[in-house]
Amino acid sequence: MKQGIKAEDLYRLQFVSDPQISPDGERVAYVAKRINQDKNYESHLYICGLNSGASVQWTNGCHKDFSPRWSPDGKTLAFVSDRSGKNQVWLISSEGGEAVQLTGSTQGAGSPVWSPDGKSLLVTVAVEEEKEEEKALKPLEVTHLKYKADGKGLLNEVYSQLLHINLETKEEVQLTDGAYHHFDAAWSPDGQKIAYCKSRGQGDTISFASDLIVRTMNGKEARINQETGSFTDPVWSADGEHLAFLGQTFEFGSATLGNVYTAEVGSGKVLCLTREFDDHAGDAMVGDMHFGHPSPKPFWSKDGKGIFFIASTEGNASLHYVTMEGEVSQITQQKCHLYGYSMDVESDYAVFAASSPTVPGDLFYASLSNLSEEVRLTDMNEELLSSVSLSQPEEFTFINDEGFTVQNWLLKPPHYTEGCKYPMVLEIHGGPHAMYGNTFFHELQLLAASGYVVLYSNPRGSYGYGQQFVKACMEDYGGGDYRDLMAAVDHVVTHCDFVDPDQLVVTGGSYGGFMTNWIVGHTSRFKAAVTQRSISNWLSFYGVSDIGYYFTKWEIGNHVWEDPEKLWQHSPLRLSSKVETPLLILHGEEDFRCPIEQGEQLFIALKQQGKSVKFVRFPKSDHNLSRNGDPGLRVNRLQYIVSWFDDHLGQAEQGGRLNENIAADRV
Repeated sequence: MKQGIKAEDLYRLQFVSDPQISPDGERVAYVAKRINQDKNYESHLYICGLNSGASVQWTNGCHKDFSPRWSPDGKTLAFVSDRSGKNQVWLISSEGGEAVQLTGSTQGAGSPVWSPDGKSLLVTVAVEEEKEEEKALKPLEVTHLKYKADGKGLLNEVYSQLLHINLETKEEVQLTDGAYHHFDAAWSPDGQKIAYCKSRGQGDTISFASDLIVRTMNGKEARINQETGSFTDPVWSADGEHLAFLGQTFEFGSATLGNVYTAEVGSGKVLCLTREFDDHAGDAMVGDMHFGHPSPKPFWSKDGKGIFFIASTEGNASLHYVTMEGEVSQITQQKCHLYGYSMDVESDYAVFAASSPTVPGDLFYASLSNLSEEVRLTDMNEELLSSVSLSQPEEFTFINDEGFTVQNWLLKPPHYTEGCKYPMVLEIHGGPHAMYGNTFFHELQLLAASGYVVLYSNPRGSYGYGQQFVKACMEDYGGGDYRDLMAAVDHVVTHCDFVDPDQLVVTGGSYGGFMTNWIVGHTSRFKAAVTQRSISNWLSFYGVSDIGYYFTKWEIGNHVWEDPEKLWQHSPLRLSSKVETPLLILHGEEDFRCPIEQGEQLFIALKQQGKSVKFVRFPKSDHNLSRNGDPGLRVNRLQYIVSWFDDHLGQAEQGGRLNENIAADRV
């Protein structure tokens, strides 16, 4: 009998991303990421022949190679690698051979973009505004609201600038400057203009606001967007007269749906093509294998009359198409997470990077006119998956008290036996404006393999169900969203006789951690809980989080000085005296999104009252520990979760053992 997946199987999983079709349409370059024998992340470039379906590993070594980009003649791949210490741009022949380092920026370089004639490259380089004369320890003077960022720590005066490199003369010219980040560069078809995105600066209250800029090669700049928002991923039309790009305007704060835009470059006229499309243009899927993959840009159709893009709808990330008149149609129909793609619109085909609950991530090839006959190009996890038993989710929905349809999934243990009863774990996603769905999730499969039925749900506030649904939890954290989650649990224990209603546990991270804290402050129906990278106190979160100063206003409705009582009313810390559920608090020491003081406050309050609580602090770990943290600590984290639930459900049984069928599942 095959075993269920284990925490340590994280070391065996591989993940495929960033497909790039060659100019002749015969090959696709892609990136495969894995954890090596030293338990460090590494990634390498592969090239697959689309006719043969055979892949060849193109780069090697204990380092990270990524962002492959074909030269226009298909003879060279530019890519980014950390093999020399910092990320730099390298070149390698598409016929094989040694890679050659192109950039040597002190702070690193990335994002290579070929000129249409193949004679030069645009890259981004990190540039210090003022170089330090010496490396002596000195104070950090803070004058901006955004002076720190999760995953980066305290920010110094270093900004990403665009650098033009002539490949024949090796001449380098820095095209941009100033205290702004410049990114997502795209060259016009005639090579006379570039489009790129420019941040609004660290002093801006909305830290991820960005503008779309068009610049001529003689230095003349024009801003395309008129509204304030976050605008990214510009792509030129074949005639060079229009730009397609993605963006959102913060109309509903962080709950605003993403949209597809076009701009007429000559006149500056901007149209939002998906204004009537009531779903999110972008990938909102939650998972623990896909973090950090590049966001796929939109693609123009062959006739220039429409644009392909990824959208998140009802638990799936799928390929969509929008006409210049704003008519949207869904192109791919599979229940899956399509997280990357590359198109040859001239030849009418595409290569997709996709995941499903039982496929961590692979490449698929299909004609755009016959997507039902897709061909699988890679099977990177064949060895692992042939030796383990995975669970296939079962979907169900219900209508909540506001008339919204709420989508949910159940994972049964892989060795589920009819007639037996199982404990159930409620998993709550972060965001809250994100989406569970049809993607591979190691943690969920592990819990199922450990003998648990796993319930995961998209309560109000989640992406995938329209603008009204995604903003429905704003200023109501712990209200309707809490009722949706409890209704999902009630539905399962009422309709599924294989779930033991006396053996329920709960966990979640970030917003899911907030909600876990909120749940144990309102009910004792769960026998154990694990809160991860959570929020416990909105009053302190406002000033200590890297996003607290605007996220709190958007989500709870007030700045800290406007109505502190409202922030306190939504703070789980206020409810600590009511907590009866044994609580495990997991937090990263270097989490700047939900800083560790949030976990500290909750632990001290519960411990001081004699509650059952344990606090685990993960060193050198930020908010994304579960997705891209130290591999060993990721495994530790999963082991803590399963052990906490096992121990406390064993106590709840009074006999110290779980049902025999659960033990059998763990063989």
